[in-house]
Amino acid sequence: MLNGPDGIISVSPVITIHLATGNAHKVQEMQALAVASALPLNIVAAAGMPPVTEDTGTFTGNARKKAAALKAVLPPDVWVLADDSGLCVDALDGAPGVESAYYAGPAGDSAANLAKLVAVMRAVPPGRRGAHFACVLVLLGPGGTEQVFEGRSPGTLRVEPAGGLGFGYDPLFVPEGFDRTYAELSATEKNKASHRGRAWLALAEWWRLTVIME
Repeated sequence: MLNGPDGIISVSPVITIHLATGNAHKVQEMQALAVASALPLNIVAAAGMPPVTEDTGTFTGNARKKAAALKAVLPPDVWVLADDSGLCVDALDGAPGVESAYYAGPAGDSAANLAKLVAVMRAVPPGRRGAHFACVLVLLGPGGTEQVFEGRSPGTLRVEPAGGLGFGYDPLFVPEGFDRTYAELSATEKNKASHRGRAWLALAEWWRLTVIME
């Protein structure tokens, strides 16, 4: 809601952003972040998302590749957002990193990825269980607009998973400042501490200054 000419209050129109993912959890998180930021945005899952091989070796490159693939099959005036994120473990020299979604192999799923990490890290002592989640958001819009936003959440890994919320590696990761895993935090708590939440804060600030103020 903005002050218009002659002091008249106008309401910003709701803008739809197409998220380049088939992951319903990510769509829910992004929509919750938009609501928490009081931005007039409707986050929707990609319809007909083209297959993308995430082979750039970086979070930014993978996110940009996914965003461009979706943008190419949608009308030119729409907004597209792509996320690439992963868990980087200190004791594993940053692995699984950009390969977080495929850590257990091409045929693996989230449960297999988590189980592999638990097994690989089981003998690692508490003082060496540092890790961080990283997230890169690439936003593409009308007229060739491209913006990149990054967020990071440092923390540690438990020996055994805990919690039934979230997804992926959430049951193993305890963010800095908490004594519970991502999977034990409420959505509100997680969004404030998470890598994706921090990347979104940067996006929200840019959106207010650039899109809403136009």
